[in-house]
Amino acid sequence: MDEHPELLQVRAQAPAELTRPAGPDGLTWRAMTAADAPALARLVARIEEHEGAPFRTSAEEVAELFDGDWKDHALDTLAAVGTDLELRAYAQVATVPGDTSVVRVFTSGGVDPAWRGRGVGRDVAAWSTGRARQLLAAAATDAPGRIAAFVDDHAPDSHALLLAAGYTPIRYYAEMRRPLALPLPVAPAVAGVSIVPWSPEQDEAVRLAHNEAFADHWGSEPRTPQVWAQGRSMFAPQWSVLAVDDASGAVVGYLLSDRYEQDWPIAGYTSGYTHLLGVRRAWRGRGLAVALLTAAMAAYRRDGMEYAEIGVDTANPSGAHGLYAALGYVPLHTSTMLSIEV
Repeated sequence: MDEHPELLQVRAQAPAELTRPAGPDGLTWRAMTAADAPALARLVARIEEHEGAPFRTSAEEVAELFDGDWKDHALDTLAAVGTDLELRAYAQVATVPGDTSVVRVFTSGGVDPAWRGRGVGRDVAAWSTGRARQLLAAAATDAPGRIAAFVDDHAPDSHALLLAAGYTPIRYYAEMRRPLALPLPVAPAVAGVSIVPWSPEQDEAVRLAHNEAFADHWGSEPRTPQVWAQGRSMFAPQWSVLAVDDASGAVVGYLLSDRYEQDWPIAGYTSGYTHLLGVRRAWRGRGLAVALLTAAMAAYRRDGMEYAEIGVDTANPSGAHGLYAALGYVPLHTSTMLSIEV
């Protein structure tokens, strides 16, 4: 029997109307615009400092939240503005173009530490979930839907808030690190494949290779060119490498790195971050992932970095968590995806 016999429009149970919160006194609610990015960056910084986050979100990353011509900020964002005109709470609800097997809507938000305990977080969560249901209902499909939020495990209040709003933990992630003072792994030579620097000319081939490599990963959907191009303010091309088939010139594996300098004072060390790593299915089992990781570690170390870092889905079917552990990576901190499955 079909697990999703009704159209997503019906299953989403979307509210016909969605009004912004009305209180508490001292806050005015409105949508956000790209002009709010500096104030939003200040709010995010206050939240991360209060919660003891082991990272910091840069102003450039916050500005990127407003990128993407498919986003409707007037309908899909929310801000609470104090009498001093500072943002005191926010929410953003975002779809991802190109979803096919599961239609996903991601919610994010936060409340200024000085305004917690007054029901503001509950209002933000309720509004976000209602708007997410409306976005799911707008998808003309009978595919499954998912309303998802990522919560770092150092923020138990946010976790509890989402549980109370009807979300359930569905996936767990770990950030791992490896000291670069240790000897680098010995990368196997793979006959017929060269490890080469990333180049802009190869980026579309990398996108297609990524879509193929992640087709069997839970929660992954094909990335369109517009989605692929978004969120690159921290991209480090000098630390990114490709595995290329010598005979055809095809990209068969890739490792894309980021450089999060704003995190280094918080962490107490410098690092290179492996953002995306993948090997196309037909080329797996030949040691290409180790070769790519080793090449990236060497690049990090040449630039004076002290650690290599990477994030992993702890239930990754490729066994990535075990591979990283075998290469000397150890868990650093964790996060959880909570969702409402529709």
